[in-house]
Amino acid sequence: MGDLDRIRWQCRRGMLELDLVLNRFVEAELEGLSPEQLGVFRAFLAENDTLLLAWVMGQEEPPAQYTGLVRQLQQR
Repeated sequence: MGDLDRIRWQCRRGMLELDLVLNRFVEAELEGLSPEQLGVFRAFLAENDTLLLAWVMGQEEPPAQYTGLVRQLQQR
């Protein structure tokens, strides 16, 4: 399994809302991400699902390292 395939697999979460947001982003953006952006995305995926959803839905402010990524996810 390649690196991008692993990331796609990690985007399968336990929350439908989060699955939808992450999979839309992955389909549109994943292959164009720089190595640095991929590193941030991998770290983001390691976070708790409840936090991820709160950040993406704008209910909580994400840590600074995820702010740009969260904005991209919200635009999808």
